Amino acid sequence: MAKIAYFQCPTGISGDMCLGALVHAGVPLDYLKEKLELLGIGAEYELKSEPVRRQGQLATKVSVNLTQHNSDDHEHHHHSSTTRHLSQIEAIILQAKLPQQVEIRSLAIFRKLAEAEADVHGMTVEEVHFHEVGATDAIVDIVGTCLGLDWLNIEQFYCSTLPTGGGTVWAAHGQLPVPAPAVLKLFEIGKVPVYSNGIERELVTPTGAAIAVTLAQSFGEPPALSIQTIGLGAGSQDLPIPNILRLWVGEQHPSLDSDIFSTVNTEIQTITETISVLQTQIDDLSPQVIAYTFELLFQAGAIDVFSQPITMKKSRLGVLLTVICHPEHRQVCEAILFRETTTLGIRHTLQNRSILKRDIQTVETQYGAVRVKVGFSGKKITNVQPEYEDCAKLAKQHKVSWLEVHRLALQSWYGLP
Repeated sequence: MAKIAYFQCPTGISGDMCLGALVHAGVPLDYLKEKLELLGIGAEYELKSEPVRRQGQLATKVSVNLTQHNSDDHEHHHHSSTTRHLSQIEAIILQAKLPQQVEIRSLAIFRKLAEAEADVHGMTVEEVHFHEVGATDAIVDIVGTCLGLDWLNIEQFYCSTLPTGGGTVWAAHGQLPVPAPAVLKLFEIGKVPVYSNGIERELVTPTGAAIAVTLAQSFGEPPALSIQTIGLGAGSQDLPIPNILRLWVGEQHPSLDSDIFSTVNTEIQTITETISVLQTQIDDLSPQVIAYTFELLFQAGAIDVFSQPITMKKSRLGVLLTVICHPEHRQVCEAILFRETTTLGIRHTLQNRSILKRDIQTVETQYGAVRVKVGFSGKKITNVQPEYEDCAKLAKQHKVSWLEVHRLALQSWYGLP
């Protein structure tokens, strides 16, 4: 059975986060140090590993501390001022006589990175100076990552969708927008599905993007596998959500080879977006107030609001009130909950959700116009539903059942008599 690695990147990906995840998953740091010495640049850096906590979660932070040059102190470090051409980097890797798979993967990653940089700067691959990604720490990050994957005997590599980040970052060419130009080009080259998680920081570095684009067979949901080990690689700073790259290591389960799974269509084309989820538990509020609060939340832009009956401490009956909204509406929805309910605290998290593309179309029935919501996966229609409010309005006006209006709207959309 194939050994599989899946990189889950809620806060992005960088070379040092990859190393941290691999060490946390069991790759010995001493093994990495021993093999990296073969590169002949050991005097230029020191490799360290330490346990750290991100939002209370224990993870491993691997640092490449330069001994001869200064490096910029960014979230996912931009590399030292040392510059090298691709040919020099390839020579360093080739002379090291690394394991064959490590050599092939490392050279491919740097070649992909050079192609992106060349396109951004309008030059040939041979002319590219690796200001930020050709320095010592980048070589250690990339070759070290390939060494770790080889030590784990990884045959298939997959990666989640990647967050774009935001804001600006300082680099060798000055202040750049995030994603950095080379990262954006790598997203294009690899046809990487991306989304915004609302965090205005550099989340994907050129090194991290090159590793993912070069090695990943596909981006998106994890493949079917039996998980054997989880590796958690920490980023440099605390973010609103745990700044951790999660490496899943496992094998394809034998039962997943059966014919039943071959009939499942996994080619559904979805859109990934970031949402805020607010939750609070209440045991002393009138149902009438809850209904009124629902109305205000929807008016404020909530995507969905719902309540669930729960039993709270001291066996009190209460409700769990959940609000789903876009991150830009979180503060106003939170303010409504504090103002209109008796809650003393609200939990809020950022989550990813996959949605189908939707389109609103209008059809004519004998009772009037009805809007119809149509769901798409690519160009394929997956769902057709007349809008509830339109059906209800016409049913009341003409004193007919809601079901009849709903049926006529579907008939009209499908072109049936």
